[in-house]
Amino acid sequence: MLRWFLVIFLALMLISWLSPLLRRMGFGRLPGDLRFRWLGRDWDVPLASTLLLSFVASLLAKWL
Repeated sequence: MLRWFLVIFLALMLISWLSPLLRRMGFGRLPGDLRFRWLGRDWDVPLASTLLLSFVASLLAKWL
């Protein structure tokens, strides 16, 4: 179980580091990505971007 926590932690760190690069490439601004302001903070819910990235990752995993 500790191994899964470590994998999830590392994946979240990688996503947070790559977030500015992905945003410059257009991810997070696709139709279907939600952005709203609540409690004085901007919130992003990248639904379409998450689906697209998971599709690309599954294709890469299947081919490699």
